[in-house]
Amino acid sequence: MPSSDTYHLSKPPDSHVVDESDSDLEIDLEELDPQATDPNNHHQSLGQHRSRNSSEQRPPPPTTSIALRNLRMGSLRRGAKRNGYGELGRSRDGNDDDDADALLRHDRHSVGSATHDEDAGLLSEHGGGGRIRTSSGRRRRSFAGDGLRNISMKLPGFMSGDQSNHNDEQEQEEDDPSSSRLVAVGSSQSTRFPPNIISNAKYTAWSFLPVTLYNEFSFFFNMYFLLVALSQAIPALRIGYLSTYVAPLAFVLFITLAKEAYDDIERRRRDNEANSEEYTVLQFDDPGASLGINRPRRKMKSSHTRTGSKRLGIEQENDRLSDIQEEEEQTEGRGLRELPASYLSEVSKKSRDLKVGDVLKLTKGHRVPADVIILKCLAHESAANKETEEQEVPAKEEMLLLDHVDDDDVGEGSSKNAKTSKESNNNGAEGSSSGETFIRTDQLDGETDWKLRLASPLSQNLSTEELVRLRVTAGKPDKRVNEFVGTLELLPSRQDVMSGAAYNPREGDDVKAAPLSIDNTAWANTVIASNATTLAVIVYTGPQTRSALSTSPSRSKTGLLEYEINSLTKILCFLTLFLSIVLVALEGFSTAKGNIWYVKIMRFLVLFSTIVPISLRVNLDLGKSVYSWFIQRDPGIPGAVVRTSTIPEDLGRIEYLLSDKTGTLTQNEMEMKKIHVGTVSYANEAMDEVATYVKQGFNLSSSASSASLALATPSSTYSAANVGATRTRREIGSRVRDVVLALALCHNVTPTSEEDENGHTVNSYQASSPDEIAIVKWTESVGLRLAHRDRKNIVLESAETGRPVVKVRILDIFPFTSEGKRMGIIVQFYEKLQPGNPSLGSSEIWFYQKGADTVMSSIVAANDWLDEETANMAREGLRTLVVGRKRLSLKEYQEFSAKHHEASLAISGREANMQAVVSQYLEHNLELLGVTGVEDKLQKDVKPSLELLRNAGIKIWMLTGDKVETARCVAVSSKLVARGQYIHTIAKLRRKDGAQDNLDLLRSKTDSCLLIDGESLAMYLTHFRREFISVAVLLPTVVACRCSPTQKAEVAKLIKEYTKKRVCCIGDGGNDVSMIQAADVGVGIVGKEGRQASLAADFSIEQFHHLTKLLVWHGRNSYKRSAKLAQFVIHRGLIIAVCQTMYSIALKFEPEGLYKDWLMVGYATVYTAFPVLSLVLDKDVDEDLANLYPELYKELTSGSSLSYRTFFVWVFVSIYQGCLIQGLSQVLTGIDGPRMLAVSYTVLVLNELLMVAIEITTWHWVMVVSIVGTFLMYIVSIPFLGDYFDLKFVLTLGFLWRVAAIAAISLIPTYAAKVIRRTMKPPSYRKVQGI
Repeated sequence: MPSSDTYHLSKPPDSHVVDESDSDLEIDLEELDPQATDPNNHHQSLGQHRSRNSSEQRPPPPTTSIALRNLRMGSLRRGAKRNGYGELGRSRDGNDDDDADALLRHDRHSVGSATHDEDAGLLSEHGGGGRIRTSSGRRRRSFAGDGLRNISMKLPGFMSGDQSNHNDEQEQEEDDPSSSRLVAVGSSQSTRFPPNIISNAKYTAWSFLPVTLYNEFSFFFNMYFLLVALSQAIPALRIGYLSTYVAPLAFVLFITLAKEAYDDIERRRRDNEANSEEYTVLQFDDPGASLGINRPRRKMKSSHTRTGSKRLGIEQENDRLSDIQEEEEQTEGRGLRELPASYLSEVSKKSRDLKVGDVLKLTKGHRVPADVIILKCLAHESAANKETEEQEVPAKEEMLLLDHVDDDDVGEGSSKNAKTSKESNNNGAEGSSSGETFIRTDQLDGETDWKLRLASPLSQNLSTEELVRLRVTAGKPDKRVNEFVGTLELLPSRQDVMSGAAYNPREGDDVKAAPLSIDNTAWANTVIASNATTLAVIVYTGPQTRSALSTSPSRSKTGLLEYEINSLTKILCFLTLFLSIVLVALEGFSTAKGNIWYVKIMRFLVLFSTIVPISLRVNLDLGKSVYSWFIQRDPGIPGAVVRTSTIPEDLGRIEYLLSDKTGTLTQNEMEMKKIHVGTVSYANEAMDEVATYVKQGFNLSSSASSASLALATPSSTYSAANVGATRTRREIGSRVRDVVLALALCHNVTPTSEEDENGHTVNSYQASSPDEIAIVKWTESVGLRLAHRDRKNIVLESAETGRPVVKVRILDIFPFTSEGKRMGIIVQFYEKLQPGNPSLGSSEIWFYQKGADTVMSSIVAANDWLDEETANMAREGLRTLVVGRKRLSLKEYQEFSAKHHEASLAISGREANMQAVVSQYLEHNLELLGVTGVEDKLQKDVKPSLELLRNAGIKIWMLTGDKVETARCVAVSSKLVARGQYIHTIAKLRRKDGAQDNLDLLRSKTDSCLLIDGESLAMYLTHFRREFISVAVLLPTVVACRCSPTQKAEVAKLIKEYTKKRVCCIGDGGNDVSMIQAADVGVGIVGKEGRQASLAADFSIEQFHHLTKLLVWHGRNSYKRSAKLAQFVIHRGLIIAVCQTMYSIALKFEPEGLYKDWLMVGYATVYTAFPVLSLVLDKDVDEDLANLYPELYKELTSGSSLSYRTFFVWVFVSIYQGCLIQGLSQVLTGIDGPRMLAVSYTVLVLNELLMVAIEITTWHWVMVVSIVGTFLMYIVSIPFLGDYFDLKFVLTLGFLWRVAAIAAISLIPTYAAKVIRRTMKPPSYRKVQGI
């Protein structure tokens, strides 16, 4: 794998074949250190040895004795960790472990106490003369580790070694989500965790059929037709072909199931795209993995070798010497040449393959695929640094060979230097970074500010290869995105980490632990915003991530029109049953054989089954597909996707719109729009004048030598270039210069540089607040660029010349808090460019502060313009910041600093005490410099879109996770709140007492806007649920901020439950998914940072303003077309049932079919289907009128297009036309016979085609073709209907005049009534067409 920019992947050391003899062991025990060989004194000596290590006062080792640790040189040290020497191998990872200690404490982890006793006995028995036994014992351990690895038997401890956990790795336990978890970093886990898979699918392969069939047959008319179809299995009830009843139902189910399957397959395909996203994962390979006992010796690597440098070739004799020297330094606690815990390589994994414990390598712009703990943040190294490092490698490596000489000579000082050298080498290798990274969380919680995240110092200062010695203890999966408590532990070895149990420290182990908090985490769907490379370990995956737990599962959505039609079919079914009983009752309830009354009722029910038309579902489903096709092919909504094709009609019935803010209404891009300096305001083109003042104000003399370049300070003289200007102009110029300087210094922004696609260096900024970045970008645009920023200094340079003009030393920073609503900084100005920091008394010290006008108005000196100007900017929807400054004398600063330091040491009330000191010494009588106005850029056409939707009768709520002030500004700037509209704010409501008072006030002012924060909303939803929603739904606008994803979904559900109205939710982030899925109609915007909301939504669009066309045009058309289509299909079925009734009455109430077999099937399909279905192309107004008069949409919310009134009108028309058609046919041609059937059926088909023509508002060529084509098709098919019709009669004039006369009597009164009604009471669309 190629090495990264920030660290070098370590590679296994080169192999060298050497003599495998154990010559190192051929020594007499008299040569050993007496302390090391005496078991009784052993622990005492170890304790003394450790204390010497810890105090770094270790004398040079004696040359006359050889410590027992030297026994580990040669062939035994080469294989210890690899071939299963148990604690002997593991102890190489711990710097504190002595080898003798390792021998005596060896295999403390082995299973059972017998092995421990066995080892102890063996070692004590042969302590005095066990050279050969020890050597052979070690060889047996090697054999056991390799040859008996998989044998299930109780082995001695010295044979079992570190294989005790082998079976645990094979058989992972199932994860218990209710308990905390131990996560081994970079290693396999002892517990099986869920896969890291995103799934928005509604069904699985097993649940698809049961769930879809249940949903289908939960509708009354589907169940009705299932019963009718099943009844045809009974011979006494069979009428005509069985396929006449089974085929339509099967077709309907096939269409519906196919559509659901297609929608779900598409969801899975889109999920698969997200799950297939590639990520770089660090793979930690065991240094001794897959190596046998006869493996050739490999040279050890030093810490320098692990960071990418290559060791120089060393002679074989020097190799053994360096082995001994490495071992000695390792056991003495220096660890300069210890074997790394692992070797690094990089592998690419798909998101779905990521597992708990994997270490991700994330860079800027990467979406975090799972919940992670940040381990290291590595800054990018420049090319120059890399070259320098490569040049220095040989020198460093040569020094390694001589390190031990210096150590022996200089003792303590050398020890310190060595440690310092190692730390500096590690830091250099890993890149200069303080462990900080920024993440964007707007996809998770809706907040626009970047969040600062920190790596734990324990892992940040650890070399990357040693990360496998870390173990994370994390709590159970939780949906709270702002809370986390955990622990990070550094254990002696990787085997200890992978044990999966609580670690019991052995004597001498240096186990370190560090707490973990929310500051060390990055949850799934957040985005890395910093340029640094971030290494993070996965702790929660898939369904256990914060994002997934905050998301409700997908559910099948059913449109309101479906429920309304379901209610109407129940009426039709009751009508069918009523007719059947009446017809049987008129004949009499006979029980004679062959004439049983209940059998006749059942036969009538089957005959009248057309009243509840099975084709209704077919037509509606086909209509929905047509609407979806229109939406996705509309050039006015590019990129629109219909993910749930069952509810397009609901787009025309929306009464409440719940919208996210960030990324939905706004672009989350801040821009400095206005600045006011007391007497004059600058905006738009006037900013050029500000740039002129800045150029003049910082136009320093460049004649001085480069070594002592003069720098600007607040009190330095104004540029001579402006001498001829008036006094007022000079005064304004000075003010502008001061406020620009203040804005360029008072922030927490860090400049960064990165390469673009073309390889050019691009300067950018990073900070937690986009507001601050906008201001710093503005100062650059007017001529003062932030060139450098670290914890100690800020350098500003001229944007025109690139010359440094201001340099300050940062003395104190007071960061922004949501409570304080302000941030401040104390700086000391450099007067010249010089190395080192100036003394405190040598130059000016200034305190700068900026904040919200509500808090700054009492801090700045008295003035007469601040309140008025901030109010003006607020009305424009700008986010205002007030800027002030104060000069401090040396004495004032020293006094403040002492008091502030004293307050920072307080045990209780520390924050309050520190703030009190700041207020006392700094925050009063500040010089007011100016007011800035920053605009959160709105999405395209948001203002007119919101206005149009409001005129369409839709009440708009904004639910955001952002701050109260931000939400207020966006509500005003987007015109969500009208100019002058009263905004009632409820924030930080913790007591029930004031809750009711706020509701009473709102009830009396129903034209106001409610602004409520998440804390107060939680109070109302818990204790005043009904009262709150009853008032809130009366208000035109509600803005809820600081909302969690769960609260958003709860609000949507509450509105639905209370009002029974259609609710639409729109958002673009992962934090909006719950709300989108809880809504009747969920709309997702394809955001910059991810597609999660888009994938989970019913409809996906690319811009907020596309929503207006989706609702006002497509939604309105879909609903009106489906309403007309449904009523026409009901009319088509009802009219044939009325004809059947008239025929049965004429036959003395006998349940005989009028139109049988093909006539019945043909009527419902070939002869009427296409003209009726062509109604989905009808439209009453064009798109321009729909947008011009959004009030037309408002009418639809009442459901007037398909109501009980319109339904019964169609029932009356059907009864009238059915009675006339069948009655006149029987009168004019006789009751029974082919002639009557020919006249009746022909008039029936012609009547239906002409009724479609009468109902069409706007003709489409498809309608003409379908009506004319269907009629011609019927004419052509008549010769094939000889089994039903009298074909000779059909060719006579008598047939034609009978058909024409009956059709005219049936249609003319109907059409006349419609014309009269439209004239007397024209519908709204007729009114606007006439304007």
